[in-house]
Amino acid sequence: MSGPEARRFLFVVPPLVGHINPAAGVAAELAGRGHRVGWAGCPALIREWAGPDALTYPCATLREVRRPPALRGFAALRFLWEDFLGPLATAMAPGVSEAVEAFRPDVIVADQQALAGALTAERLGTPWATSATTSAEFSAALTATPKVEEWIAGLLGGLRDALGDPERTHDPRFSPYLVLAFTTTALAGEPPAHRPQTRYVGPAPATGPAIGAAGAGFPWAWLDPGRATVLVSLGTANADTGARFLAECAAAVRARARTAQAVIADPGGALTGMSDGDVLTAPRLPQLALMRRASAVVCHAGHNTVAESLWHGVPLVVAPIRDDQPVVAAQVAAAGAGIRVRFGRGDRHTVGAALDGVLTDPRYRAAARRVRDSFHAAGGGRAAAAHLERLAARAARPERR
Repeated sequence: MSGPEARRFLFVVPPLVGHINPAAGVAAELAGRGHRVGWAGCPALIREWAGPDALTYPCATLREVRRPPALRGFAALRFLWEDFLGPLATAMAPGVSEAVEAFRPDVIVADQQALAGALTAERLGTPWATSATTSAEFSAALTATPKVEEWIAGLLGGLRDALGDPERTHDPRFSPYLVLAFTTTALAGEPPAHRPQTRYVGPAPATGPAIGAAGAGFPWAWLDPGRATVLVSLGTANADTGARFLAECAAAVRARARTAQAVIADPGGALTGMSDGDVLTAPRLPQLALMRRASAVVCHAGHNTVAESLWHGVPLVVAPIRDDQPVVAAQVAAAGAGIRVRFGRGDRHTVGAALDGVLTDPRYRAAARRVRDSFHAAGGGRAAAAHLERLAARAARPERR
């Protein structure tokens, strides 16, 4: 290859589409530059987004983890750490170690929620970068109190003793070498000053087979070009939680059927039989392709959906449920790119009023386009790949060995 010497990059990802998708965009860019790319995680899910030829090393994951829908606040955070992140790290660790031994990466790219990647890298002395799919982790709002921060630090310390290097003291969610955040200052504000290794690169949209396949059977002729298309999605993880809210969104759009139509992602089948000329429901949607035609998006403020919406300059109505979503929703509102509503109290009236705002007030679309322009200018996969190349080059210098 011309330019930088070919290197080996191992991506370690959890079994979550919203975390694999951005990594796939970066991996494709690295491969296009002549580097070798490997993956550690769930092979079927990785290949769906990174392509059928992706080199994958399987890691054990967890059997289906169902979080009780009513959990909020600290109870939800406790479940996330004690029932998902911690056990997932323990389950994945042997597979990650085997992947490193077989692939021998120059750099490990570890997702923030695949802690086995970071801890294995530090134990083996392999340079590593963090893939931060949500900027909310940079905010103290997720922990809120020193006691919660201390509790999380204790959990991380236990994982480090078991899987990593007990002599290390840094937070394994943030590589001391490089943190790639898939956002920009236009949405998330300035990067944290106490983590100067953070690089805002903007979204890195994937182009794997799942992107094209998702749109193959969609009834594109159903869309009425004379009406605004409202895309509604609460993500696959909220199927048990969102039935009422989805029904209220459908009712809000039906009340505006003269000027609007809705396409609703309904993975749990809560709205089965409700499709008509004004509302279309489906368990799975070609979300990225629909963004190109959408006038507004109603969602749970999941970072991936928010980034995809703003990548296309589409304003949002955000109804955060838990985890990082309230932080991301606050970012959207502060940027002027959308309106926040309460998920638990959101009904056809509040959702409808918010839709009226983002569809008729040009300031929301203008703000969404400002964020879009910042996303496109940030470089996405190209910028992330360049940062990773520089990290690999620094690590290869004799004085760093």
